[in-house]
Amino acid sequence: MKKIKIIIIDDDFTLGEFMQEKINEFENYSCELIFSDPLTFINKPVEADIYLLDVVMTNLNGLEMIDQILKIYPSSKIIMNTIKDDPDTIFQALKMGALGYIDKQSFENNFLTVFESVLNDGAYMTPKIARKVIDYYSAPKEILNQLTNRERDIVNGILDGLSYKLIADHYNISLDNVRMNIKRVYRKLNINSKSELFKKMNHI
Repeated sequence: MKKIKIIIIDDDFTLGEFMQEKINEFENYSCELIFSDPLTFINKPVEADIYLLDVVMTNLNGLEMIDQILKIYPSSKIIMNTIKDDPDTIFQALKMGALGYIDKQSFENNFLTVFESVLNDGAYMTPKIARKVIDYYSAPKEILNQLTNRERDIVNGILDGLSYKLIADHYNISLDNVRMNIKRVYRKLNINSKSELFKKMNHI
């Protein structure tokens, strides 16, 4: 039976050796190579079934590596194994083609599950990462729950691109009333401008 070939790209070589040892304990998987410098891999790439990538590395960011690998080996599976767990990094990795995302602290408990998932046309995030994604999408509801109905109406008007005058006309209120509610919204959300409001609400 042909073994699943895995390559680790992680600038923490000691951790890489630990992961390699764990992977090689299973007869269906083989990990022979660890690249502690991503540029070494780019200069002389090696094909594998699965690439296990860190995000934060010297010389080349792990997110940039996703594109580099998939251009050369488009059928390979990319799994991120990293301490970076902010939503922007998670979504960027998935958007660029990663099929799995593991927080490093959970590697030993989850690596077989994520390997099997991506090899069977699925995807996998460890529970901690999945919770980050859920929290990201639930945040706008929590934000809006801080606001009164009128404040929400005005926020939605701004997000729709309406001027304060058009919002006032639409809800049959005075311009001063719009401005007063906007000040309250800014204070509640701890922001100071429309651009900050758009940024805070951009995933509604």
